[in-house]
Amino acid sequence: MRYAYLIQSIPLPAQRYIGLTSNVAGRFKTHNEGGSPHTSKHKPWKLIMRVAFTDHAKVTECERYLNTGSGRACAKKRL
Repeated sequence: MRYAYLIQSIPLPAQRYIGLTSNVAGRFKTHNEGGSPHTSKHKPWKLIMRVAFTDHAKVTECERYLNTGSGRACAKKRL
């Protein structure tokens, strides 16, 4: 399984990060420990959403959509 996920900074809720992984728990732990340069300055994070896919192309497509303006607006409105 591959997952597209969305995390949100607890101290700065306007800061969100979208990624993909095969191990959500491990990746989330890395974000909260400061192991990712893109998310280390806004930790701690909370997991907002994860979507599972069996098809690698579909998970990549979902992550790309969530990183567009429309995808961010959709996630903000529904989450």
